[in-house]
Amino acid sequence: MTKLFTHQLRVRYSECDQQNVVFNGHYLFYYDVAVTELWREATGGYASMVEGGTDLVVAEARILYRQGARFDELLDIEMPITHVGTTSMILCPRFKVGERLIAEGEVRHVFTDTVTGSKKEMPNAVRAAFQPFTSAGGQH
Repeated sequence: MTKLFTHQLRVRYSECDQQNVVFNGHYLFYYDVAVTELWREATGGYASMVEGGTDLVVAEARILYRQGARFDELLDIEMPITHVGTTSMILCPRFKVGERLIAEGEVRHVFTDTVTGSKKEMPNAVRAAFQPFTSAGGQH
């Protein structure tokens, strides 16, 4: 059974725009917070991978906005991993307040060498750590 990692945060007043909803640009920041917490739960932290010579960069990100989250609401960020390739992985975050779908998207990450910046194969330890979080059919 696939584990679904979810990170929750509370919307702060300063994150809302003149329409009284979360400003659209904050959703990628929220995603970054959630992926850091997913990394911490799955692997124990990001630093050991970087110390081993591998980094991770965002190659592509898109978000489809459905509704606006508002000040003081609890926002759940579900983080399904839908693809694990040789040098990349794809997460499809879903932002929800209760059962309301606020936004959803797709973020493609590429593993890189910390020295050269070129694409690099995902470390086996990272692949194994994310296996429980990868949806069926998500391995390639």
